[in-house]
Amino acid sequence: MKVQEITLNRNWQWKQRDTSLSAVLDELNPPAGEQELINKWNDAHAFPSEIHIELMKVGQIPDPYVGFNEHKVQWVGDREWLYKSTFAFDRNNGDQHTELEFEGLDTFCDVYLNGKLILSTDNQFRSYAVTLNPATLQPSDNILLLHFKSAKQIAKTIESQFRRVRAGSINLGDPSRVYVRKAQYDWRWDWGPELMTCGPYRPIKLVTYSTRISSIYTRAHVSPSSPTSSSSLKVNLSLSGDISKAHTLRLVLRGESGGQDLKPIRSEDVRLTKGSIVGELRDVVSWEFKNGEVDLWWPVGYGGQTLYVLEILLLGDNEFLLDQQTKRIGFRDVQLIQEALKEPDQYGTGTTFLFQVNGVRIFIGGSNWVPADSFLTTITSERYRAWLTLLKEGNQNMVRIWGGGVYEPDVFYDTCDELGILVWQDFQFACGVYPAHDEFVANVRAEAEDNVKRLRHHPSLALLCGNNEDYQQVLQWGGITELPARKIYEEVLPEVVSRLTDPEIPYHRGSPYGGKEWDTADPTVGDVHQWNIWAGELPWQDYERKGGRFVSEFGIPSMPDMKTIKYWLDGDESQAWPQSKLMAQHCKAGGFERRFAVIMNENFRLTSDLETHAFNTQILQSEAVGFAYRIWRRDWRGQGKEYTAGVIVWQLNDCWPVTSWAIVDYFLRPKPAFYTVAREMRAITVGVARIVTKNRDNDRPKQFYEFGAFQSRSATIDVWGTNSRLSSRSVKLELNCVDINPGSNWSHKVTREVVLFPNQSTELLSIPCPCPPAPAPATKNEDSPATTSYSVVVSARLLDPKTGEVIARYADWPQPFRHVDFPQNPGLKITVEGESVRVSAEKPVKALVLSVDGDGGEVKWSDNALDIMPGDEQMVIAKGLQGRNIKIAHLGKEKAKAV
Repeated sequence: MKVQEITLNRNWQWKQRDTSLSAVLDELNPPAGEQELINKWNDAHAFPSEIHIELMKVGQIPDPYVGFNEHKVQWVGDREWLYKSTFAFDRNNGDQHTELEFEGLDTFCDVYLNGKLILSTDNQFRSYAVTLNPATLQPSDNILLLHFKSAKQIAKTIESQFRRVRAGSINLGDPSRVYVRKAQYDWRWDWGPELMTCGPYRPIKLVTYSTRISSIYTRAHVSPSSPTSSSSLKVNLSLSGDISKAHTLRLVLRGESGGQDLKPIRSEDVRLTKGSIVGELRDVVSWEFKNGEVDLWWPVGYGGQTLYVLEILLLGDNEFLLDQQTKRIGFRDVQLIQEALKEPDQYGTGTTFLFQVNGVRIFIGGSNWVPADSFLTTITSERYRAWLTLLKEGNQNMVRIWGGGVYEPDVFYDTCDELGILVWQDFQFACGVYPAHDEFVANVRAEAEDNVKRLRHHPSLALLCGNNEDYQQVLQWGGITELPARKIYEEVLPEVVSRLTDPEIPYHRGSPYGGKEWDTADPTVGDVHQWNIWAGELPWQDYERKGGRFVSEFGIPSMPDMKTIKYWLDGDESQAWPQSKLMAQHCKAGGFERRFAVIMNENFRLTSDLETHAFNTQILQSEAVGFAYRIWRRDWRGQGKEYTAGVIVWQLNDCWPVTSWAIVDYFLRPKPAFYTVAREMRAITVGVARIVTKNRDNDRPKQFYEFGAFQSRSATIDVWGTNSRLSSRSVKLELNCVDINPGSNWSHKVTREVVLFPNQSTELLSIPCPCPPAPAPATKNEDSPATTSYSVVVSARLLDPKTGEVIARYADWPQPFRHVDFPQNPGLKITVEGESVRVSAEKPVKALVLSVDGDGGEVKWSDNALDIMPGDEQMVIAKGLQGRNIKIAHLGKEKAKAV
């Protein structure tokens, strides 16, 4: 018989377990006289299922994402929950093998089939398969019962058996979480709520077969030295069932275009003999491809994302089809290069930490990813695609899947393959002293094997990483010398990766990691997490001297869109002010009141108006994060001088409506920082740095020294360009300087013909900042005032020397913004033609944010949070505008108004 696969997604019901009954199975047939004690079974609204969603659907709990409702649903995580379903089974399929496959059970679950315990699970991240005896199954009404226990309670029980350990701060959940293989963010994080989920959150399937393909491993090889001319494909696979029925394997490789399979590129029939089918069949085919026969898979921005479909048919007598499976693959080579730098930078020499794809060294700009919802079953394939499409449209080329969430479902990685987004995959450990007793290690090994096997064929998978911040936090806490899970990070996981991947996927012990004796803050080696700015309360202008070879985490939080804030306020206007209790409920960041107060007070004028405050936090995030990308990308200076090879912001997304580090909020509404990062990650960019002499190194940021008592100090302007293309580019540099002092019409222009070197940054110009002439002294006995740049906005543009097209632009403003007298009547002009929005101004405008007036759905802006300079009209495409009025806000006029 051919393989038959039935997804068990019907007839599901759920209820809270009645603990007054002595046995779980009594819930199916309650003892006489106890029916009144039994809670009612409820029909599941969807499957896969999560218990909080079911409870909301029947009105037993409120939406935890609104108001203070998170606190009203904590009881759910302390209870036990039951799911049941019935299914039919056809016994007339002849000689067959039968399995129940569970792709994801969250987390502690006893599984009963027709009253018999067939499986007990303790790991949310594993898949489980149970072989069934067909004789024990009924033609109809087979009862599958799932008993989910409280992970919260079990974690505390296990903790009492071992010991209480450190696991982050109070904002990162109860430390007992480290003993349980469940998504760690469920216990609460500094951007997420405490919602202890449970349920069958991924599909359950009934599979019957006589002989089947149980596993496939496609091994696509590309030579890093000659990637375009040396590609090969080898295939390993395993069979299960009655393997004597298998006679032939037919393998066909086809190209793929727009989801459609194209004509075969290579095919082969492999005859199987009884003696050859033992365990894993290695190198079933070994195909070498000639130059041009297959195309390479490239990250976005470096080439196409060519994918191929490998179809494998398992044939029996008379070519009877026993099984048929496909794998989608790409040909590429990925390496993590850690080699000595040729010259020192401000941190010293050290080594690189860079990704090389198909022989090309790539500057990484990306985002950290947390689960897109606290309730994983609500994240549809369309929602995953929308998130990852946003990331690509933001010109980012890597997503880091953080170690406190989950290994994402297949659709996530499939979409990354299609879009050209590289994946940094953490193993699921975050911020804690994890145990390493034998039972725990064995569980983790099985988890790692499951997920490495599932993910290893994806061309987007660029790195497997042991943990998030476990080494770093032990060092930060001090006095703790023991990290038992080193056994996992330094022995178990690398062994699994090495054994199961060929060519071997790069493995990194932890993030951050690299220095001597785990000096995770060493900027000269490995990767760093740069939290000195926010958590350490340093000025964001210090990102310039707080980088590293690869910055895999950094960030500044901000409030989300006002529509998102109004969602959680739910009409409670008494809480609609920046420091209200409800605003605090939706900001989990530790010490955020003090930290926001420091960094906002340094840079912005304070306000108690909620909309103005929210806008200012967004511009703070935009300016800080944009500055970091810009200044660190400048340090990608060419071969042997890759001082910073990657920048991954914390974080792309949210799991609920919240004030957080996300650059796009829970409802997929981009914040200004999203657009700023997108501009800094374009193929060609231009940057400006304003350098002002300081009295002391530990004094205020040097950008602040043009104001007040320091007005006699003018700045030096550095200008550079970046070019991610693999060939040089001739451009025209145009520097425009404008005085924003009231009544001043002074401006100054500098032009140069310059060349941007390939795949690196290029220093273009370093001059004293042009300044308006000093006014004449009021009296002849008075000294002449010094010229100063404190009111000068410096705009740099790169133009095509032939067409005059603007390739890149950036405007540098004096800082801090609280001291800037923004033009109150800048002569802004907004012209709308269909979905095209043209913006111009007579005087400089800082951080112009476009939004829309009225209902009618979200508008997708091609760009936003713009700096507008006189004589430099910019055009934005507004998809979905539908004739609605545009609203604008900018620094100096922060409350959005229709135009």
